[in-house]
Amino acid sequence: MNIIVKPLISEKMTRITEDAASPRLTRIQRKKGKPEPVAHNRYGFVVDKRANKIEIKKAVEEFYDVKVIDVNTMNYDGKQKSRYTKAGFIQGRTNAFKKAIVTLAEGNSIDFYASI
Repeated sequence: MNIIVKPLISEKMTRITEDAASPRLTRIQRKKGKPEPVAHNRYGFVVDKRANKIEIKKAVEEFYDVKVIDVNTMNYDGKQKSRYTKAGFIQGRTNAFKKAIVTLAEGNSIDFYASI
């Protein structure tokens, strides 16, 4: 069973990864005296729906040669969608998938863009 389907490269995950590289406060947060944010070394993956956290951790550690501290998973069920069009009423379902957010140990990182 191939556990890692693909890395999750979206605006939100890119922002989380970039914030991990250089955490910063906004001007208003600095003015209010907020503490500096902690860098979360997190990366996202779309994984097999049947995989559990232990299998995901082992797969990421073997494939990317990193140390995984924590794995958070979320299931997204295929939802029923419908809409009206000129041709009539259309019904369908969205794709169901499982997303895993992996937190790496300090000093480890994954470069998704190295092979491009």
